[in-house]
Amino acid sequence: MSLMAKLIVQGPDAAAVLSRLSANDVIQGPGRIVYTQWLNEAGGIIADVTVTCLEPDRFLVVASDLIHRRIEPLIRRGTRPGEVVTVTDVTSGTALLTVQGPASRELVGRLTDADLSNGSFPYLTAQQIHVGYAPVLAIRVTYVGELGWELHVPAEYALGVWDDLVAAGRDLGFRPVGLQAMAGLRLEKGYRDMGVDIDNTDNPIEAGLGFAVAWDKPGGFSGRDALLMARADGPPRNRVVSLLAEDPQADLFGNEPVRADGKWVGYVRAAAYGHTVGGAVGLAQVTCAVGVTSEWLKSADFRVLTPAGDVPARLQIAPLYDPQRLRILG
Repeated sequence: MSLMAKLIVQGPDAAAVLSRLSANDVIQGPGRIVYTQWLNEAGGIIADVTVTCLEPDRFLVVASDLIHRRIEPLIRRGTRPGEVVTVTDVTSGTALLTVQGPASRELVGRLTDADLSNGSFPYLTAQQIHVGYAPVLAIRVTYVGELGWELHVPAEYALGVWDDLVAAGRDLGFRPVGLQAMAGLRLEKGYRDMGVDIDNTDNPIEAGLGFAVAWDKPGGFSGRDALLMARADGPPRNRVVSLLAEDPQADLFGNEPVRADGKWVGYVRAAAYGHTVGGAVGLAQVTCAVGVTSEWLKSADFRVLTPAGDVPARLQIAPLYDPQRLRILG
């Protein structure tokens, strides 16, 4: 996953600037990673990132490649006169290997003397460890819905760490996978992809990301007033939800129209085959005049229009796979 944008944000005012930009509370102390959106004044999502606190005045911001060049200008514009913040793009100097799956703890554990147990290395935390002979920033986070770690490896060590992982994982079912496999897995979990499933026409409530908003954090955040107004309006009339084709033979690719009880209500924003749940999965943006609720999603007859014919589909707000996050926290 070395394509991901990786930037070090540091300085005496780094925490204050990132806090104002972030809808979530990113000031959690060293070793904590926070998933958050950055919003414009209308509440629209302009960046979807993780912020890892390395030191009180030093942070790692990771974003998708699509918004790589957006991050530094947003930080610059969000810095007030007299504040001191520097941004260093370390993308090309860091390889990102993401090790995921039920055997990931054992695999990485064979190559490090660090304690990877839940008690010592809980979910959404980061530690500087050694993997083989390489100094690695290990972050316990996932984009596929499984137990796993992101390994941020200095580029000059990357090939050695890769070879070590391959050798140590031979009896654990180690397999390299690509973006297409990841797409199916992340859509089963309902994980959003900036520029694909969500963009600046969505606010976090409509995108189904209200859980990542710290409504009452000190100092607020950019776009908060608009978001409060949207929340006061009740259930969103437009919302991104998870979708599963009920025919396991159906193919979905994205951009297919969606009907509810015979009426057009939206479209599939992204889709892939979900091998874990046994059918085509996707994220769909749907509209309901009285609000998109769980009750409406359960009661309506949803169909996806495809060249092969209409495909019955189940739509829901919760993830299709492991909604209780038991796999992630295992």
